[in-house]
Amino acid sequence: MDVELNEVGRQQAASLAERLSRVPEISVIYSSDLKRALETAETIVATCGKFDVIQDPDLRERHLGDVQGLLFREAAKFVPRLTEHFCLAGPIKLYLLDQLYHRATSSLQRICQKHTGKRDAVVTHGGVIRALYRRACSRRFRGSILNTSVNIFQISGDDVWTIKAWVDIDHLNQPGHSMSGFGVSKTPSVVSPVLT
Repeated sequence: MDVELNEVGRQQAASLAERLSRVPEISVIYSSDLKRALETAETIVATCGKFDVIQDPDLRERHLGDVQGLLFREAAKFVPRLTEHFCLAGPIKLYLLDQLYHRATSSLQRICQKHTGKRDAVVTHGGVIRALYRRACSRRFRGSILNTSVNIFQISGDDVWTIKAWVDIDHLNQPGHSMSGFGVSKTPSVVSPVLT
């Protein structure tokens, strides 16, 4: 779903932007073209002021087809044992995890090849980040991808992926920062890939 950030999401994006303003090595920022990711990326640019946002539809979240926008309990009425169908083709149209995996990893590799030796910021969504984790670690991540978390991937010239930081939310752990609504606002996370 293409929803905008709520107030908590805007606060989280502002905290992330402040954190990234202290990272002088960022050379470019890519973003999913969905509203919440773009607003997060634009908040970063407004604070850092160093670069433009390059929109990449391949960084979009996974589309859930016929159950998109339904609450989980509503979707489960249409798809018995719904969680199993997130990995399989079911009786209704679902965007398969393997499709997301190939789209997400190809996008990050393409971005890194354009900016060899640079640190790029990528604003994307939890499903994409899970796919990138799977590529780096050869297994699925079972935990939560926290909103505006910083996840740093290093991709070597011989295509070896290494995770340098994972679900880092230090910028949200500051005094006075509201954690209410955390995880609900659908705020995108940032991936900072480096090709060496």
